[in-house]
Amino acid sequence: MTPKQTNVANKPQEKSFKDKEKPTEIRSSNINAAKAVSDAIRTSLGPKGMDKMIESPSGDVTITNDGATILKQMQVLHPAAKMLVELSKAQDIEAGDGTTSVVVFAGSLLDASDKLLKRGIHPTAISDSFQRAASKSIEFLEGLSIPVNLEDRETLIKAAATSLNSKVVSQHSSLLAPIAVDAVLKVRENNNVDLRDIKVIKKLGGTLDDTQMFDGLVLPQKFANDFGSKKVEKAKIGLIQFCVSPPKTDMDNQVVISDYTQMDRILKEERLYILNIVKQIKKAGCNVLLVQKSILRDALNEMAIHFFNKAKIAVVRDVEREDIEFICKSIGCRPIASLDHFVPEALATADLVEEIPDAKFIRFSGISAANANRTVNVVIRGSNKLVLEEADRSLHDALCVIRCLVIKPALIPGGGSLEIELSQKLSEYSRSLGGIDAICFRAFADSLEIIPYTLAENAGLNPIATVTELRNRHANGTKYAGINVRLGTVTDILTENVIQPLQVSISAINLASETVRSLLKIDDIVHTIR
Repeated sequence: MTPKQTNVANKPQEKSFKDKEKPTEIRSSNINAAKAVSDAIRTSLGPKGMDKMIESPSGDVTITNDGATILKQMQVLHPAAKMLVELSKAQDIEAGDGTTSVVVFAGSLLDASDKLLKRGIHPTAISDSFQRAASKSIEFLEGLSIPVNLEDRETLIKAAATSLNSKVVSQHSSLLAPIAVDAVLKVRENNNVDLRDIKVIKKLGGTLDDTQMFDGLVLPQKFANDFGSKKVEKAKIGLIQFCVSPPKTDMDNQVVISDYTQMDRILKEERLYILNIVKQIKKAGCNVLLVQKSILRDALNEMAIHFFNKAKIAVVRDVEREDIEFICKSIGCRPIASLDHFVPEALATADLVEEIPDAKFIRFSGISAANANRTVNVVIRGSNKLVLEEADRSLHDALCVIRCLVIKPALIPGGGSLEIELSQKLSEYSRSLGGIDAICFRAFADSLEIIPYTLAENAGLNPIATVTELRNRHANGTKYAGINVRLGTVTDILTENVIQPLQVSISAINLASETVRSLLKIDDIVHTIR
């Protein structure tokens, strides 16, 4: 056989060898892309974490250290990296807090997976072992948890304050934490909380110290007309979903007017049409009218405002469509879609409806007992838009923390103590196992140490020395020893009131291990043809 023929004969073998390498390359590429996302937000973890300034294509600037917000606004192209963005979103929906921790932990698990793969362990074996390790971790977690009484307001406030301590608005946690606790406890039903019953309104002006919680209903508008006063006592409130303006035909048309008498007639008909609507609203006993925002034409024209002034009916225009359900639940009214259905039975009552002049919002108070305490309004004040947006995100996290406690009333220590204790328990358990399971369990246990390591690193401490001291303390039986970033030492974290809901950690471990397992199972990326 000639040398030329030998090369030809070897070519198919070379090709098949390369094909075998492809899944390894794809896996390595996926792991590196996902780890890059994890490393990008690692510096935002913990009370001493750094903030990110995110500029959108339109020029809007956001300053935040909330993991879910950072990842949502990042332009991630790699499909595996997008899985970590989805992971952060899932944690935000499931628990509301721990969105940075879950991504950092997933990144650490991927790093451990990469080392295990290089040792020749099959990805399916790693995946199955990680699933068992996550289940065992949750067992240990529940054993470490401290039951909490939902009547103990102080403990709940401490949990909300721990969530707020890592935020830009942490200096206001003494004001925002009690508001979050009181809001959730007011709207809870049995062991569930619907956060849609808590409406957060952002208003420019003032400072965060002016943030308040209101019962009843608050609308971020002003009265649309001047009816001689800025408040209505013994209000009868109606909510309409039709327009108080001249009607329009369903299709485009053109009306040609040839003389003034026809024009006068049209104007007269319009006046009569609007006057008839106002008279019927007045006849039903309504003295405060909420008008839903219309996208097709003006929901309210100048003539209608004039007639409402004469009838002494206060009008609030441009009520958003998505707020209708909340308004109905808050005050007990019924949305009215046509004038024929505008009857006294559809109206709600309130002792007082007033416009707060400096804050520029309308407050409904003295709602009937049947609808009281079903919803809560929180008005956040701030000197600029950036502060308002971050305060809203931080308050949402605090509300989610208290909701987690209502669903599963148990707390666990924070400050990295939980992760070190879990790591030691898993390592100990791995000694009772054999073969690949033992190696994978130990790798899972070591991955948990990324949280205290990062907390120490972000607080400016020596991470290796701090984690080593934590290990020693836990090995000697101090199971609540954690990193005190305020003092820069390792202390008993429970006495520092650094606590978080059990649900947040369970969700983080479950979701992170599921995501890593999904990434390990991928051995090829297929691009579809459009």
